[in-house]
Amino acid sequence: MHPSPARLRPAGRRPFAALALGAALLAGPAVAAPKSPDDPVMGAMAAELERTSKELRLEDYERPYFVAFRVVDRDNVEITGRFGALIEDERDAGRQAAVDVRVGDYAFDSSPDPSDFSFDDAISFEPPNAAPVDPDPGALRGTLWLLADSAYKKALSSHLRKRAKKVSDVAEKHVDSFSREPASTYAAPGVDFKIDRARWADLVRRLSARFRDEPGILEGSIRVTATRTKVWLVNSEGTRVTREDVLYSIGMSALARAPDGMLLDQGQTLYGRTMAELPDEKGLEKLVTEAMTNLRALAAAPVADPYTGPAILEPEATGVFFHETVGHRLEGERQKDENEGRTFKGQVGQAIMPVFLTIRDDPTQAKAGAVSLNGHYPYDDEGVHSRNTLLVERGVLKTFLTGRTPVEEAQHSNGHGRAQGTQRPVARMGNLIIEASGAVTRDALKQQLIEEARKAGKPYGLIIRDITGGSTNTSNYGYQAFKGSPRMVYRVDAQTGAETLVRGVEMVGTPLTAVNKIIGASKEVGVFNGFCGAESGYVPVSTVAPATLFREIELQRSQRQKERMPLLPAPWTKPGAPRP
Repeated sequence: MHPSPARLRPAGRRPFAALALGAALLAGPAVAAPKSPDDPVMGAMAAELERTSKELRLEDYERPYFVAFRVVDRDNVEITGRFGALIEDERDAGRQAAVDVRVGDYAFDSSPDPSDFSFDDAISFEPPNAAPVDPDPGALRGTLWLLADSAYKKALSSHLRKRAKKVSDVAEKHVDSFSREPASTYAAPGVDFKIDRARWADLVRRLSARFRDEPGILEGSIRVTATRTKVWLVNSEGTRVTREDVLYSIGMSALARAPDGMLLDQGQTLYGRTMAELPDEKGLEKLVTEAMTNLRALAAAPVADPYTGPAILEPEATGVFFHETVGHRLEGERQKDENEGRTFKGQVGQAIMPVFLTIRDDPTQAKAGAVSLNGHYPYDDEGVHSRNTLLVERGVLKTFLTGRTPVEEAQHSNGHGRAQGTQRPVARMGNLIIEASGAVTRDALKQQLIEEARKAGKPYGLIIRDITGGSTNTSNYGYQAFKGSPRMVYRVDAQTGAETLVRGVEMVGTPLTAVNKIIGASKEVGVFNGFCGAESGYVPVSTVAPATLFREIELQRSQRQKERMPLLPAPWTKPGAPRP
């Protein structure tokens, strides 16, 4: 998995996708506001769009049949404290533009083939996508003008290459290049973006200083972030959308070493649409104390042996499991890419998992209980209204997640075209929701675990209570596999039910086999908020899931280097204090 859930780096085009999340346990579509007639950004975009659509054409070549402009304004504040002192206090603000120009028609156009992203035309000048933050319509139109010119020339080249490729390639069943969608008009209500940098700086100093009290802590940091994102989108079909949202987070990271040199970590990132949704200082102090307590317990815990047998995944771990094993394999573009494994291609209407499981992705849902969902958005990055999409019903595959790139079994967008910043949107998850019929209480689920361990002749079963995230390979080379990185794993004695903490294992397996070994779920559900990295960058996502019981799951020893502790104690250690 990636490092801290709050610090993820864009990955670009790659054959796997990864997820990092922060967790919170639990006990309709957005309404459009009137569009401001004096929005200078929207006005400039609409004016340049009209000029481009009517006049952009190279002699002897066709004009664009579709043009879209997207401007993304981002304001990010990040304050980090480590061992009681600030190490980062930054504000990063800027505005970027993206242009999509297509030639051909909806049935066959210039959009690059999913397997053809390595090809790029060599040009001497690539117009920058930085857009002016000043309210200067002419300057913004200048940015869009150059980007559109470059995009049109590339589109012509791409269209010619694709037409030539049809001469020699064996054709699969025809699927249109781009879907026709109704024009959208939406203006987001204004959002508050409150930043009290002095208060936040004081908070992270005090909280991170608490890690000095624990001998042997190698890293003890607290990070507060606030990000406001505003997106303007216009296209030649008539869509005019502005979207604005704010996301706050507080992240905690702590590292230590066990006596045998194994690196141990504890961390959590909590998210909210307002600062009021995040824990107060007493709640955060409790999280820091809990992290240090867990590190002590892990240091004393035995190293687990590789294991195959029954296990319970808590809601957080279940969410990561379904995100990696099922969610990514239901993203639309993966069904068209010849380099992908296309696990579920051609299986709409067929059973792909146990009959008691239903999965949907609902970006229209803003909250689950009192917890705001990261994956909520009213319109996607292609200007299409988000929709509650039923993916699997009672174990049967119903459809795929789609943006405006059609796939054989799903010809229209269901509002899941998403991207980080100005990257090209592709179908991505938003709020992945796992529902189970016949769910039982947590105590009853644990009793089922014990019974399964006895039937399998195992001395114990496992409960995976905390997980940092996961990764999966969806390509058609290598193995179709997933991996999860649990932090808090407990053996459950098959005779007494007693729980013993263990460490040093990773959850591994193949998706279809693992999913079909789920035999039960809990009534209680949990929310897992975070960011997912894949082809179009990092996007905010959520899962809502119950705890699940697996008849069999596989854990292997984690690949972690074992190193000595620092030779000297920490400089703030009191004389005579015991070494860890």
